[in-house]
Amino acid sequence: MAILVDSNTRLLVQGITGSEGSFHTKRMLEYGTKVVAGVTPGKGGQEVEGVPVYDSVDEALREHPKINASIVFVPARFAPDAILEAADARIPLIVTITEGIPVHEMLRVYHLLKLYGVRLIGPNCPGVISPGKCKVGIMPGEVFTPGPVGIVSRSGTLTYEIASHLSRAGIGQSTVVGIGGDPIIGSSFVDILELFARDPVTELVVLVGEIGGTAEEEAARFAAERLGKPMVAYIAGFSAPPGKRMGHAGAIISGSEGTAEAKAKALESRGIPVARTPAQVAELVTRLLKP
Repeated sequence: MAILVDSNTRLLVQGITGSEGSFHTKRMLEYGTKVVAGVTPGKGGQEVEGVPVYDSVDEALREHPKINASIVFVPARFAPDAILEAADARIPLIVTITEGIPVHEMLRVYHLLKLYGVRLIGPNCPGVISPGKCKVGIMPGEVFTPGPVGIVSRSGTLTYEIASHLSRAGIGQSTVVGIGGDPIIGSSFVDILELFARDPVTELVVLVGEIGGTAEEEAARFAAERLGKPMVAYIAGFSAPPGKRMGHAGAIISGSEGTAEAKAKALESRGIPVARTPAQVAELVTRLLKP
């Protein structure tokens, strides 16, 4: 098994005719993802990599009623409406790659999605991959291998690096989820950990955090009380200066809150080992997975 995406995923690409949408549609198809339709208003009737393009999500759903996931490559100013269009069509999983969406717009979208009962991953995220089954996003599929370790991460590139270290150590992954690094995101660490807790294939979870906010502390509490399987963490930003944004919009230390040291302390106090380098993650995972 896997979480969120698997061989039964039927994907819609919103913004498929743009440069990013068309490029990554090709990569997802090459990986084996079943991309069944795309949407770009005004471009209906075209094809991208053999995938039919429609003017609206509703039109795509009428022709392809088995669509159960959407990925959004729409520019930031149009992305909130694109997300809500997919939600209004009751597509259960919406993965938003777009970055630069204003916080106040995402706050509105976040609360509206609760009414629709759909799940959003992102924005400003690399997507989701269940190795060997399905890739929905921009992750380089070649660094991932199937196996028992789930990964949930606020970072994109660190996710790839850590997965690569695990794969080289002979440790595969069940599902890898990049939740995004913006202040307002659709799914938190805890939301994804709840899914991993119920997944029988996932034997251990790697959490990749970074400075800013309290998401890692909340994840530590959940992992200790309800995850029911071991977790290893890595926190980026041990040398980050207070008050300076480091990469993601959500990666900023405010006062004494949100430092890498504070997050590591919160995790370790719950019995969760914290790696100080990405390579060390594989060492800790190997130790914990040994019978």
